[in-house]
Amino acid sequence: MQEKISVCITAGNEEKNIRRCLESVKWADEIIVIDSFSTDKTNAICKEYTTRVYKHRWLGYIMQKNLAKDLASNEWVLFLDADEEISPSLHDEIKKEFSSPRLKEYTCLEFPRMVKFLGRWIKHGDWYPDIKLRLYRKDCGQCAGTEPHDKMVVCGKCKRLKSPLYHYTYANIHEQLETMNKFSSLTAKSKYNQHEKFKLSQIIFRPPLRFLRCYIFRLGFLDGIPGLLIASTVAFGVTAKYIKLWELKLNDK
Repeated sequence: MQEKISVCITAGNEEKNIRRCLESVKWADEIIVIDSFSTDKTNAICKEYTTRVYKHRWLGYIMQKNLAKDLASNEWVLFLDADEEISPSLHDEIKKEFSSPRLKEYTCLEFPRMVKFLGRWIKHGDWYPDIKLRLYRKDCGQCAGTEPHDKMVVCGKCKRLKSPLYHYTYANIHEQLETMNKFSSLTAKSKYNQHEKFKLSQIIFRPPLRFLRCYIFRLGFLDGIPGLLIASTVAFGVTAKYIKLWELKLNDK
């Protein structure tokens, strides 16, 4: 008997993205959505695809995913954000793996994530291949990490697939900068709570090195102007989180 998959989706005011996400996984054996009290049409759209839509206050990127996992009833869980989509080729690869007797050798499957930004798919730099472990045996792992950067921690053997998970991150640069501001604040707060020391070198050396890694060494320049903007904003994001850490430390005095 072929093992079954529960898709777990976290969402909040995602009416512009959620239908695309749900359409890409309507083949799944079960779809679970944790909606953090959306005020738009997110909840109504989700109910067109599944009866298992739950409203729950936002617990953070890590706890929200673990809550969804606990509600899953199948052997395997597949995690998606509302602005992501299983590509047709990735669906075919997953289907092939689940039809293979060798699936029992693995506890998880991982795959690259490809971002669409400013009208093009980004295929270089820090944003690709961005390998994500999102599909695993429910009893073999959980979501961990440091807010806002969640990651799946799974024991056992993992297989990497070739086809991409699509990610529709930002509608425009304004939205990207808003998200960067939010995430840099969360990261700085997390570092502060962990008593990480601020060092001047963190804002002198790390941003330019991050730009060089993204734009030059990882060939971000091959993605044209969007590649340049990504490298620039990634470097700025590094500056922002350490400046905010310094500010938090300053307020202690």
